[in-house]
Amino acid sequence: MDHSAAAAGFLATFFVVYALVIIGLILFLIWIYWRIFEKAGFSGALALLTLIPGIGHLICMLILAFSRWPIEDRIAAMSRQVVPPMPPASPGASVMPST
Repeated sequence: MDHSAAAAGFLATFFVVYALVIIGLILFLIWIYWRIFEKAGFSGALALLTLIPGIGHLICMLILAFSRWPIEDRIAAMSRQVVPPMPPASPGASVMPST
Protein backbone atom coordinates (compact mmCIF):
# COMPACT_ATOMS: atom_id res chain seq x y z
CA MET A 1 0.00 0.00 0.00
CA ASP A 2 1.23 3.46 -0.81
CA HIS A 3 2.23 5.42 2.30
CA SER A 4 1.03 8.74 0.91
CA ALA A 5 -2.48 7.32 0.34
CA ALA A 6 -2.56 5.94 3.87
CA ALA A 7 -1.38 9.28 5.28
CA ALA A 8 -3.98 11.14 3.25
CA GLY A 9 -6.71 8.80 4.50
CA PHE A 10 -5.59 9.27 8.08
CA LEU A 11 -5.50 13.07 7.73
CA ALA A 12 -8.93 13.13 6.11
CA THR A 13 -10.39 11.01 8.92
CA PHE A 14 -8.66 13.13 11.54
CA PHE A 15 -10.00 16.39 10.12
CA VAL A 16 -13.55 15.04 9.83
CA VAL A 17 -13.50 13.88 13.45
CA TYR A 18 -11.90 17.18 14.51
CA ALA A 19 -14.58 19.18 12.66
CA LEU A 20 -17.36 17.14 14.28
CA VAL A 21 -15.90 17.71 17.75
CA ILE A 22 -15.58 21.46 17.13
CA ILE A 23 -19.16 21.69 15.82
CA GLY A 24 -20.37 19.75 18.87
CA LEU A 25 -18.53 22.12 21.23
CA ILE A 26 -19.95 25.17 19.46
CA LEU A 27 -23.49 23.79 19.69
CA PHE A 28 -22.98 22.96 23.37
CA LEU A 29 -21.71 26.49 24.05
CA ILE A 30 -24.70 28.02 22.25
CA TRP A 31 -27.04 25.84 24.33
CA ILE A 32 -25.33 26.97 27.55
CA TYR A 33 -25.59 30.66 26.63
CA TRP A 34 -29.22 30.12 25.52
CA ARG A 35 -30.09 28.74 28.98
CA ILE A 36 -28.28 31.59 30.75
CA PHE A 37 -30.04 34.26 28.67
CA GLU A 38 -33.44 32.67 29.27
CA LYS A 39 -32.87 32.40 33.03
CA ALA A 40 -31.85 36.06 33.08
CA GLY A 41 -35.12 36.95 31.33
CA PHE A 42 -33.66 37.72 27.91
CA SER A 43 -34.48 36.02 24.64
CA GLY A 44 -32.48 32.85 24.29
CA ALA A 45 -31.75 33.76 20.68
CA LEU A 46 -29.13 36.21 21.96
CA ALA A 47 -26.95 33.13 22.35
CA LEU A 48 -26.50 33.16 18.59
CA LEU A 49 -24.25 36.18 19.07
CA THR A 50 -21.55 33.69 20.04
CA LEU A 51 -21.32 32.78 16.36
CA ILE A 52 -19.70 36.15 15.58
CA PRO A 53 -16.03 35.27 15.15
CA GLY A 54 -13.68 36.80 17.67
CA ILE A 55 -16.03 39.01 19.67
CA GLY A 56 -19.28 37.03 20.00
CA HIS A 57 -18.50 35.69 23.46
CA LEU A 58 -17.36 39.12 24.62
CA ILE A 59 -20.64 40.67 23.44
CA CYS A 60 -22.65 38.03 25.34
CA MET A 61 -20.64 38.57 28.52
CA LEU A 62 -21.01 42.35 28.25
CA ILE A 63 -24.79 42.03 27.83
CA LEU A 64 -25.02 39.75 30.86
CA ALA A 65 -22.66 41.81 33.00
CA PHE A 66 -23.78 45.37 32.36
CA SER A 67 -27.44 45.36 31.32
CA ARG A 68 -30.44 45.27 33.62
CA TRP A 69 -31.87 41.79 33.56
CA PRO A 70 -35.63 41.59 32.86
CA ILE A 71 -35.96 38.98 35.61
CA GLU A 72 -34.78 41.61 38.13
CA ASP A 73 -37.67 43.87 37.10
CA ARG A 74 -40.16 41.03 37.57
CA ILE A 75 -38.74 40.16 41.00
CA ALA A 76 -38.89 43.82 42.06
CA ALA A 77 -42.51 44.07 40.88
CA MET A 78 -43.44 40.94 42.83
CA SER A 79 -41.80 42.24 46.00
CA ARG A 80 -43.80 45.49 45.76
CA GLN A 81 -47.12 43.66 45.65
CA VAL A 82 -49.16 44.05 48.80
CA VAL A 83 -50.08 40.76 50.42
CA PRO A 84 -53.40 41.00 52.30
CA PRO A 85 -53.13 40.06 55.97
CA MET A 86 -54.63 36.84 57.22
CA PRO A 87 -58.05 37.29 58.82
CA PRO A 88 -58.03 36.85 62.58
CA ALA A 89 -59.16 33.51 63.90
CA SER A 90 -62.57 33.49 65.53
CA PRO A 91 -62.56 32.99 69.31
CA GLY A 92 -62.64 29.34 70.28
CA ALA A 93 -61.53 28.15 66.88
CA SER A 94 -58.92 25.44 66.95
CA VAL A 95 -55.73 26.03 65.05
CA MET A 96 -55.06 22.30 64.94
CA PRO A 97 -56.76 20.29 62.23
CA SER A 98 -59.44 17.94 63.44
CA THR A 99 -58.67 14.25 63.17
